[in-house]
Amino acid sequence: MDTKAYDRARLARDARFDGRFFIGVTTTGIYCRPICPAPSPKAKNIRYFPSAAAAAEAGFRPCLRCRPEASPGTPAWLGASATVSRALKLIGESALDDGGVDDLADRLGIGSRHLRRLFLRYLGATPVAVAQTRRVHFAKKLIDETNLAMTQVAMASGFGSVRRFNATFQNLYGRSPRELRNGHAREMEAGVYTFRLGYRPPYDWESLIEFLAARAIPGVEFVTAREYRRNILIDGRTGSIAVRPREKNYLDLQIHYPDAAPLFRIVERVRRIFDLGADPSEIERHLERDARLKELIRRRAGVRVPGCWDPFEMSVRAVLGQQISVKGASTLAGRIVEKFGGGGIFPDARTLAEADLSGVGLTTQRARTIRELARAVASDGLRFDAAVEVDAFEKKITQISGIGPWTAQYIAMRLGEPDAFPAGDLHLKRFAANSEAWRPWRAYAAFYLWRGSK
Repeated sequence: MDTKAYDRARLARDARFDGRFFIGVTTTGIYCRPICPAPSPKAKNIRYFPSAAAAAEAGFRPCLRCRPEASPGTPAWLGASATVSRALKLIGESALDDGGVDDLADRLGIGSRHLRRLFLRYLGATPVAVAQTRRVHFAKKLIDETNLAMTQVAMASGFGSVRRFNATFQNLYGRSPRELRNGHAREMEAGVYTFRLGYRPPYDWESLIEFLAARAIPGVEFVTAREYRRNILIDGRTGSIAVRPREKNYLDLQIHYPDAAPLFRIVERVRRIFDLGADPSEIERHLERDARLKELIRRRAGVRVPGCWDPFEMSVRAVLGQQISVKGASTLAGRIVEKFGGGGIFPDARTLAEADLSGVGLTTQRARTIRELARAVASDGLRFDAAVEVDAFEKKITQISGIGPWTAQYIAMRLGEPDAFPAGDLHLKRFAANSEAWRPWRAYAAFYLWRGSK
């Protein structure tokens, strides 16, 4: 850990470092974000931690003033460990709720002891401690930002019982969840939940929303310059989300959904759509070694790689976009929703696996590719989870006729692989010779180059 840089960031309350490290204050037993507004403690009374989980494991409790649970969190990339990055994404998908560390390690293709060593090296805490801290932080957001009953808060944040939920908060905060709420919860309609999601500045909202708007699927997504809305399906029930930018390095998220139980998973998916875990200062510091990219970054810093809500939906949309215009592909996607979807929801893989797509306007080959893709997903022969690294994913998905390396790499980018790079793209081909120097951030380089071509 670069303690000198962290000293400077702490004293300057630099928001670019928010979530990259946490500050433990030995005289109070509290850990804070670098942007905490409280008077800065003496250097001799400070310990730095690479994650909130590490601070909690060392016996520090979260600050009630700067609210560590509201930070952008530990950057998903972690610099040198793609394995830890993939493991964090799986934990965000509740992998440890369904199985233990052994199962998580198996999905990543490594031993559980090695996985624990990697987490301790990069995060200063075990996978279980990281998952526990995430649950506590999300529960604290629900306590502060909703008026959900405590039983609902406990279930939505992944605690197996209200008793364990209460005991955890009493042990960590020295107060019960009800005492922490203390009348500060927001009033809200039943089934409507509003959150503030933090990010590290700068953030190029305009580039991201333009990209999503151009590719919005009619009847499913609704995009303006200041808002992204879409219909969602999770756990067999439908709802919607709306995301808007706001001041002070936050996005506003509003969720309409009839049940609070999947809120954690919904929020995590939204964070991936808007790439809120990115660390632009680290990414851009690396890419600026290339003179062309340096100029593009100078003009529009903070570019993010847009993610997706539904990997299958996005993959079909990518296939539709092969060799036709972006607008034309969106039109075709809208026809598929109209004919095979329902209630503004894109049809699932089982529906499209045997669908007759002849009346939608697709070529015979494109229709065959979509059906093959749908069959592979429906049979679990192709999975879109974070456990698979990008080269293995490309090898698997290109076995489907009509899907080549360009489409595979593009899909991987939208799934959150920071080093995916569709080198066959007509515009990117001109710069592909430089792409090795851009690792592990080639996806961001691609988006800067696409943005610069306009």
